[in-house]
Amino acid sequence: MSDNYKVLPQNLLAPGASIYQGDEDQSRSVVLQDPARSVMTDFHLTRPFSISSAATLAEVNARMIACGVRLLFIADNAGVLQGLVTYNDLYGEKPVRYLQENGGNRDQIVIRDIMTPLSMIDSLQAGDLNTATVGDIVETMSTIGRQHLLVSEQADSGEQLVIGLFSSTHIEKHTGIQIELSPRATT
Repeated sequence: MSDNYKVLPQNLLAPGASIYQGDEDQSRSVVLQDPARSVMTDFHLTRPFSISSAATLAEVNARMIACGVRLLFIADNAGVLQGLVTYNDLYGEKPVRYLQENGGNRDQIVIRDIMTPLSMIDSLQAGDLNTATVGDIVETMSTIGRQHLLVSEQADSGEQLVIGLFSSTHIEKHTGIQIELSPRATT
């Protein structure tokens, strides 16, 4: 090892030490007027979870449970986004419809058979969040009936990068409000 590093001092834990649980009031400290980014999962700070399109439904479910999430990105080995899958995709009508059309059993379904493909995924533009509030995100989710909203930006290379995610569950936890996700009539 290099001479530029030093060993840091260590201390034994004291009897009765406990694990810091955080401030419970902190989970409800966000209000609808706060900046939208205050409830965004920022992929600059938190690595998103993904899985191969060849994974079975059972493997996807196990990964969601292990990661504590209800959405996984489907990406190839190079990290190129192919689609996404949500908990509702696993346990909703998609597997049933697939089996009705193709036969077989649930254990034979791989996630590429029911995932939402890249061609059907829209996102919010990161620049639009500069003046957006939590209330704007809640209204968007409520109006379009989506539990998750992706955030993207253009890289200098011109490539579109997904840089964040809004989750209704996360927002509900931090605001204490229930988000109604039924799409509203627009006419």
